[in-house]
Formats: sequence, structure tokens, C-alpha cells
Amino acid sequence: AMCTGKCAKCIGGTLYPLAAICLICNIILFFPGWSTEYVQGKEHENESLITNEVKYMGGLIGGGIMVLIPAIHIHATGKRGCCGNRCGMFLSIAFATLGVIGSLYSFVTATLGLVNGPLCEYTEKGLLVWGTPFKSADGEFNNESYLFNKELWKECVQPKGVVEFNVILFSLILAASGIEMVLCLIQMINGLFGCLCGTCGEKGRSFAGL
Repeated sequence: AMCTGKCAKCIGGTLYPLAAICLICNIILFFPGWSTEYVQGKEHENESLITNEVKYMGGLIGGGIMVLIPAIHIHATGKRGCCGNRCGMFLSIAFATLGVIGSLYSFVTATLGLVNGPLCEYTEKGLLVWGTPFKSADGEFNNESYLFNKELWKECVQPKGVVEFNVILFSLILAASGIEMVLCLIQMINGLFGCLCGTCGEKGRSFAGL
């Protein structure tokens, strides 16, 4: 059996690196091909050169900041003795709810980023155009197959290696935010027990079943 406070401390500590992964990956996604020229948009003034799902900043705001704030509180609650106080545990439920919302937003934007594929320069009817070639609505390729058919990846001419870049980083955000969501949901239940049952006692007694 584990005390609710120790559980909160463990969850809070685990959320830190996951939030950092989401945050860093989203920032890197603004620099496709490891170049700053696309975020500056010098070449195509009237066109966006950054994928919409990157600009939604799911990893930065959702999986990053909106999870980092609850992580700090949850971790601090767990450090205050065995279970912290009932008020701290009650607040941790509210903070964990914020974490669930943030990680869900991050998860959804990362999923869309993977499904729709990157914004890149590709050949259409003999002309080089900017667009999302793997998106079913406006692309000529089947968006279901591009993730599993690496032969299609070379259709994106610029930025160099943008498909691998997008797939790897969005996959990392997707995995990290998925784990964040589960941990925040666990903390909501853990916080409820901590709020209802109070502290476990100083002599190491723990709440049965947790």
C-alpha cells in the first residue's frame, strides 16, 4: 500500500520531464529542417510556412505549461509530510483537472499533426507548390498510407527531411501527453482519497488500498 502523499510526489516528479518533452518538441517544430527561415517566412510573405498544428502550440501550452503548473503543485503537496493536508489534496484535484485538459489538447493537436502531415514544398501538376500533400482534403496522396509508406516522404522537397522531423516530434508529444493524461487522472482519484481520508498518520500507517 502506498500513501496518497507519496503517490502525489511520484506523479508530480514524473510529470516534469514529460512536460519538458512536450515543450521542447513543440519549440523545435517551429524550425523545420533545423532552419529559422520558415518561421520568419521571408520567401513566401503571403503564405504560412509552418504547419497549423505546430502553431496551435499543443505541446507548448497544453502538454507543457498547463501540465507543468499542476506538476509543481502536486509535487509540493506530496512533499508536505505523508499526505499533505486535505486542502492541498483538494487543490491537487483541481490542478490535475487542468493537467488533463492541457494534455488532452496536446494529444489531439499531435494526432492531427501526424494525420495531416507536414506543410512543405512539393510538385503538383509539374509545378512546385507549398501545401499539405498528405492531407486528404487538399492532397493527392492517401493520408492513411503516408505514415507507413516512406516512399511518399520524398514528395516533400523543402524543408529537407520535414516528414521525418514532423513524425518523430509529434509522436514524442503524442506519447508524452498520453502518459501525462493518465497520470493526471490517477492524481484526481488519489487527491480525492487524500482529501476524504486526510493524513495517514506519522508512524507510517497508510491508507488501505492506495
